[in-house]
Amino acid sequence: MGTILVVNAGSTSLKLSVVGEDWRAEPVPSLDALPAGVEAVGHRVVHGGARFREPVPIDDEVERGLATLTELAPLHNAPALAAIDKARRVLPDVPHVAVFDTAFHATLPEEAATYALPRRFREQWGIRRYGFHGLSVQWAAEQARAPRLVVCHLGGGCSVTAVRDGRSVDTTMGFTPLDGVPMATRSGSVDPGALLYLLRTGALTVEELDQALEHESGLIGLSEISGQVEELERSGEPTSRLALDVYTHRIAGAVAAMAASLDGLDALVFTAGVGEHSAGVRERVCTRLGFLGVRLDARLNSTANPDAEIAAAGSQVRVIVLRAREELVVARAVRSLLGLRSATPAGA
Repeated sequence: MGTILVVNAGSTSLKLSVVGEDWRAEPVPSLDALPAGVEAVGHRVVHGGARFREPVPIDDEVERGLATLTELAPLHNAPALAAIDKARRVLPDVPHVAVFDTAFHATLPEEAATYALPRRFREQWGIRRYGFHGLSVQWAAEQARAPRLVVCHLGGGCSVTAVRDGRSVDTTMGFTPLDGVPMATRSGSVDPGALLYLLRTGALTVEELDQALEHESGLIGLSEISGQVEELERSGEPTSRLALDVYTHRIAGAVAAMAASLDGLDALVFTAGVGEHSAGVRERVCTRLGFLGVRLDARLNSTANPDAEIAAAGSQVRVIVLRAREELVVARAVRSLLGLRSATPAGA
């Protein structure tokens, strides 16, 4: 039977997997070592801009359109384009489909998507909140199935999203994936006046500021040791403690803001590398959210193996650790667009 090859090009890695009709996903070492029977290819693309709001078959025109969006997410869209180009050469006779992280956030209401900027910024240059990690959030929403859900996607990149009845209504990432809570090497939200100050005084060039915000900030900038939570949790250095304190403080604050957008909170999901594997981060965040009725079971949290419920008995909010399954969302979108026969993934 045919399988879907899912190409997930991140800022620092290229993840390949094949998803069969039974929805089992198997990793593939490289595009040069593909199994037989691939009937279509799905490409995760981080930024679809205003043009791409649904999955789309890739042809030369679409590829050129994607190239125009590279500046909006250079760490992600550029590697995705390179992977698309190579995959189309390796598999020229099967359809290729782009599936967008931004698409899930197309339901953001105007008050959540609109920046308080002059109209010409918004209309001429399309400056608005797009939101990211949509494939991961969509999977989490389908698994948790809570009316008022907040999803913490915590990995190398981090975002917090409010989901009401399965639809995105607010999120921390904005025009680019640089916005929101602190990340491994990315700053998250910073007072724009501070950045203007650095440019106006000549302290940094635009290129140097871009490098600092994307690669030298976040956890690694705070700790000056590592951008990896696991390493910071083992470290006894004061800078490591500060990094984790800032990180979890901002994440908890973002969850509270998302709860305000939802008029309450029924369930809280942790997913992606840090969300799935750091009991310490989950505990730090949830402790700060006690006023919302969040209560963790310490034993369940410390031993959690995704997928798992870790809330204490009597907690007013479900707390769930979910394995990120973006590859299944991509494969399902490809099958749906191309009309390929398949069963429904378990839990979806």
